[in-house]
Amino acid sequence: MNAIEINGVSKSYGQVKALENVSFSVDKGEVFGLIGPDGAGKTTMFRIVCTLLLPDKGTAMVEGFDTVDQMKEIRRRVGYMPGKFSLYQDLTVQENLEFFATLFGTTVEQGYDSIKAIYSQIERFRNRKAGALSGGMKQKLALSCALVHSPSVLLLDEPTTGVDPVSRKELWDLLGMLKERNITIMASTPYLDEVRRCERVAFLDHGQIRGIDTPEVILDRFANVFNPPGLSKCAETVSQPTETIIDVHHLVKAFGTFHAVDDISFSVKRGEIFGFLGANGAGKTTAMHMLTGLNQPTSGTGTVCGYDIRTGHEQIKKHIGYMSQKFSLYEDLTVAENIRLFAGIYGMNDHDIARKTDELLQRLQFTAHKNDLVSSLPLGWKQKLAFSVSIFHEPGVVFLDEPTGGVDPATRRQFWELIYDAAARGITVFVTTHYMDEAEYCDRISIMVDGKISALGTPGELKQQFRQPDMDHVFTYLARQATRSSD
Repeated sequence: MNAIEINGVSKSYGQVKALENVSFSVDKGEVFGLIGPDGAGKTTMFRIVCTLLLPDKGTAMVEGFDTVDQMKEIRRRVGYMPGKFSLYQDLTVQENLEFFATLFGTTVEQGYDSIKAIYSQIERFRNRKAGALSGGMKQKLALSCALVHSPSVLLLDEPTTGVDPVSRKELWDLLGMLKERNITIMASTPYLDEVRRCERVAFLDHGQIRGIDTPEVILDRFANVFNPPGLSKCAETVSQPTETIIDVHHLVKAFGTFHAVDDISFSVKRGEIFGFLGANGAGKTTAMHMLTGLNQPTSGTGTVCGYDIRTGHEQIKKHIGYMSQKFSLYEDLTVAENIRLFAGIYGMNDHDIARKTDELLQRLQFTAHKNDLVSSLPLGWKQKLAFSVSIFHEPGVVFLDEPTGGVDPATRRQFWELIYDAAARGITVFVTTHYMDEAEYCDRISIMVDGKISALGTPGELKQQFRQPDMDHVFTYLARQATRSSD
């Protein structure tokens, strides 16, 4: 008997076909990957398997039980971990775990053996609120909550989105340990190194299965989706940057005795793509908040676009763009309404807004969709629109805080083409990312560890300095020297 058996499953939302005649099976104890581009139908499939959605057609079976007629039996056997962590941010670690144990009619004590290897790594923080945990710690807590009732099937819908490479590797090492206990694992992920840790993968695209095989076979067969050609700057369009846009000296941000940012100094030139890397809890977000005027430093000095970060934060906000992982768009407004709203916030006049809106819509090939609600757009389109809106007023620098989290490789490559185009126009790009292939695209990179900058240079210089073959190995080498676990 297969652990999961999907036969001819279809699911529609109005006119949108999320899944169309999908069939596949997962062996008991197998690590099975469900992969595909954004909007392929992966999350819908997960929700059907764990009985949160009913299929329009077809059947879904988990360990011999039907997801429609026997959902209670399935829920006893399934653990589900969505990409958003599914935690209650204002409850403590212990309270979250007790809540999920209660949902499944058990207790933490009864299920402790099932989670001991994972939960023991964060148990000393049991009285800390989940919202105050780093990404890696949230990940381990969410996994503990999904396993507390000792399920035999574990469903993971992009569980490592927004988590640094070291924490991601740790999670997959834990999944290997769960496989040894004969727990069936079905996971989706946009990270190719994680795809390769599956035994088999199904490629889902536009609601249909395009292929099922080993990771190597699927990644090779659909290389245009999963391994698009790399980016390179045209030599004739690249000029050496000279003007300093960001200048920081001995910057410190302390919360009591804890130094989230601990004496960092660096500068960034006009038109430069500057990668600001670090593990969850390293201090990146705190540093970025000071540079964007959202937080005041404890000590040290800094300027952004010529304005002092202590006294000129209102001016700084007018001369920068900002894009977060959540894209910062209003879902219930149209494409054109979002552009106009943000252009107005940036103080642009009506004539310039109208002219530049038409130019932007043509450049993005969005003209026919200008009156579409943002909520109806594919994830990749939202991403392109959010970035374009963030630089609509031609700022001196744009801050991108993990802008491609959870996005497939082909769409990420298209996004980086927009970044290169912005840099060529003289806009400085200050970007954080957990994708180490994107780190290779940056002109220079800093890597923070425990609030300090541990490395600073071009990708080539850092690989040579630390004698590592790629930026993933450089990052892992440095991040594993960290001694603290949360911002």
